[in-house]
Amino acid sequence: MPDVLRQYEAEIWRAISETFFMVGVSIVAAVLIGLPIGTYLFLCGKEKLLENRVVYNILNLVVNTIRSFPFLLLVVFLIPFTRFIVGTAIGTVAATVPLSIIAIAHYARLVEQSLLDVPKGVIEAAVSMGASVRRIIFSFLFVEARSGLVLGLTTSIVSFISYSTIMGVVGGGGIGDFAIRYGYQQFKTDLMLYMILIMIILVQLIQMIGTTAARWLDKR
Repeated sequence: MPDVLRQYEAEIWRAISETFFMVGVSIVAAVLIGLPIGTYLFLCGKEKLLENRVVYNILNLVVNTIRSFPFLLLVVFLIPFTRFIVGTAIGTVAATVPLSIIAIAHYARLVEQSLLDVPKGVIEAAVSMGASVRRIIFSFLFVEARSGLVLGLTTSIVSFISYSTIMGVVGGGGIGDFAIRYGYQQFKTDLMLYMILIMIILVQLIQMIGTTAARWLDKR
């Protein structure tokens, strides 16, 4: 192990754990909230099972608005809301609030796109068999779109890791914040490069796992 890594070993492990925590919370938010929102966006779309243009337009506007925000500005804009939710706007826990919100919007859109790729014949067959909307969602839509949903989540996770590097603005910590504070600001270029390498390895590993899982699930 290089001397500079040995010198900051404890801080590096803490930064990695902070990144995992922030990204982990955002993944949970994306799946528990973003998945239902994306599904409802699909169902309320034109000529879909629960067609409702008013609901669709409202959800679509909210998702697009959140996704169009530059993330740094979103973090600053949400400071009052973050303070209301967790009692503080500083720290790793506080950083999960804006990350979770962008995660929900990001994954909701990818879920809608994945469901739009499901052949219409599958839905028509389910309807002809008298399946309820709930069963159509879980037994047909999610089953047919499972590969795309996994790939979408993988893409989202990579984005969440990228977003987490900005959380130093609110004292969120993480690998990116460590690289800036200990590497860039203290002119330790080698340390900063090692942190970048760790981020690259992490992203490549996640992408490989996600792609492999998606291929395994794709039975078409």
